[in-house]
Amino acid sequence: MSALPMAGAPANVNLAGLTKNDYRGNPTTLCQGCGHNSISNQIISAMYEMNVLPENVIKFSGIGCSSKSPTYFMNRSFGFNSLHGRMPSIATGALFGDHTLKGIGVSGDGDTASIGMGQFKHVMRRNVNMVYIIENNGVYGLTKGQFSATAEKGLALKKQGTNPYMPVDICMEAVISNATFVARSFAGNPKQVKELLKAAFAHKGIAVLDIISPCVTFNNQDNAYHSYAWGKDHEEPLHDITYIAPRNEIMLEREMNEGEIREVAMHDGSVVILKNLEKGYDPTNRFEALRALEEAQRNNWLATGLIYITEDKEALVDTYNLVDTPLNRLTDADLRPAPEMINKINALMF
Repeated sequence: MSALPMAGAPANVNLAGLTKNDYRGNPTTLCQGCGHNSISNQIISAMYEMNVLPENVIKFSGIGCSSKSPTYFMNRSFGFNSLHGRMPSIATGALFGDHTLKGIGVSGDGDTASIGMGQFKHVMRRNVNMVYIIENNGVYGLTKGQFSATAEKGLALKKQGTNPYMPVDICMEAVISNATFVARSFAGNPKQVKELLKAAFAHKGIAVLDIISPCVTFNNQDNAYHSYAWGKDHEEPLHDITYIAPRNEIMLEREMNEGEIREVAMHDGSVVILKNLEKGYDPTNRFEALRALEEAQRNNWLATGLIYITEDKEALVDTYNLVDTPLNRLTDADLRPAPEMINKINALMF
């Protein structure tokens, strides 16, 4: 998904011969200060730094404030804005039709954890090769701030009353559903968001990123679990994360000498280096991931970082005997059986 540098290219281009502006989209129409805009900016930075060709990426979204986000990054990539909660099935079909592309899907907590929960579960069990980002703010911002399925129990909003229901933990749902990459971050921690995006893009299979993204208009009270103030006060990073691109010499920075260092190799030769902070957390242990999520929920911690990863499960297209040519480029001649094969089949049947 990268290209060689162009001869005589200026210093501000990456190895694909592109500037950072080549990864930008249209000007945002979201509220000033919205966490979604910060996430879009980190997607731009991550794709630029990874030397990704935008034409090799396809963008997907459903309905909601979050689903407007793909308009704000990578204008050179094709995209499909689908129906509410139906983005996973559109992405599955598109990425099965052309397995050479990498998908980036942007959804919201309503689009994913309410109307889209059924499709969310199935895109994980099928291990579709895409980055699935949930811009999680706990409300339906596009329809004036109703509680979403991830809103904490007891949250009181001026025009909505008090939420009586326990929240859906998107990361826990992802781990239980056998997703092969699960991470959580906070839009107020841009460095972590960017490194997790890089690791997710390098992963082969479904990579779920639940990013707490405060809604500054409807849900930014200091005591709300999806606010900037609460996130900054309660964030508990599991580790420092550094993404090392393939073919680069791996050099650990000096500040990583203290604490346990864990390297997680990706299928493309890249490496994610995790520096555990206090708990010696192992992101390759599925049961440890569930335990950590349960502990964080019980203690009202915003546990962020790479929660779970495995490279042992085949991605969707690898489970089928597909030809090298993308299915959407096969001609009638490629698809039509030869006359002798038709005659052979007819002879067996009759």
